[in-house]
Amino acid sequence: MEVILREDVKGLGKAGQVVKVKPGYGRNFLLPNNLAYEATDGNKKRIAAEHAAKNAKLAAEKGEAEAFAARLAAVTVTITAKAGEEGKLFGSIGGNDIAEALAKLGHVVDKKKFDLEHPIKTVGEFTVPARLHHDVIARIRVAVRPA
Repeated sequence: MEVILREDVKGLGKAGQVVKVKPGYGRNFLLPNNLAYEATDGNKKRIAAEHAAKNAKLAAEKGEAEAFAARLAAVTVTITAKAGEEGKLFGSIGGNDIAEALAKLGHVVDKKKFDLEHPIKTVGEFTVPARLHHDVIARIRVAVRPA
C-alpha cells in the first residue's frame, strides 16, 4: 500500500513523501491518526497544494521577521539602573527588562526571543541578539545608564 505522509513519522519518512507500507499499518495506524493519505492522484494534488501553502506561509513569516529586524536594528534601547561607582549594577538587566523597554518604544518582542548568554551586569552599550524567526536574528543596541 502506498501512502503520502502528512506529517513526519519517525522511521518512515518526512511530510509529503510517498512511501510504501504494509496494508495493516496504513489502514490501522497511519490513516486513522491523520498521519497519511492514500496515494491517489487527487490526494497527491492535495498534498502538493498543502505543501505550497505551507511554504508560502513560512516565506511570508520570514519576510515579516526580516522587516521587523531591520526596524529593530535602527533602535537603541536605553535602560537606567542603579549602579555602583565602578559601573557595576545592583542587579542585572535581562530579556524581560529589554522587552519592556522595547514595548515603551512601540516594538513588541517576547522576552523569550532574546539570546542572552548571561544577564547584563555593567553600565555600557551592548548588542543583544533576538531570534525573531528560526532564520532571522535581530541585533538590538542596548545602552545601560546609571540612575
